[in-house]
Amino acid sequence: MNRVYLSLGSNLGDRVANLRRALRMLGEAGAQIRRASSFYETEPVDFRPQPWFVNCVAEADTELTPLRLLKAIKSIERAMGRRPGRRKGPRPIDIDILLYDNVVSRSPALTIPHERLAERRFVLVPLRELEPTVRHPITERTALEMLGETRDSSRVVKLEENDEMMNYMNYEC
Repeated sequence: MNRVYLSLGSNLGDRVANLRRALRMLGEAGAQIRRASSFYETEPVDFRPQPWFVNCVAEADTELTPLRLLKAIKSIERAMGRRPGRRKGPRPIDIDILLYDNVVSRSPALTIPHERLAERRFVLVPLRELEPTVRHPITERTALEMLGETRDSSRVVKLEENDEMMNYMNYEC
């Protein structure tokens, strides 16, 4: 089995339900989710005039190769309504492979570790929550260290689930 960390995000439709559905579908596709971080409402970074996202990071075990995992992810995104459109624009679901064991891969189809992992608070905050000591296989920095060093100042706010509704906690991570 291979240990992978995946980033999930949604900013269209029922964002929380989209993440939950994607997590279930990943399990059905061969990436057995071991655990997932809390959900965070996050400010758009690259293309700002769009709805805020809800993001999380999941830890999974898989026997799929990196390219087969990518193929499964793309299939899930299509099944959930993602269509080609503006790069970094609104989408019902976005799933990225952050880390795949200690694999380092650079190809036109897939880059592992994710090339912007160390630059994104919306990824680093939930990754730190889930596994603060996980290391980037190239820089050897932990999630905690990368978060402390990032220049990204975008807002990342933890969501807390109550019985009937989502409430925003009154702090930022």
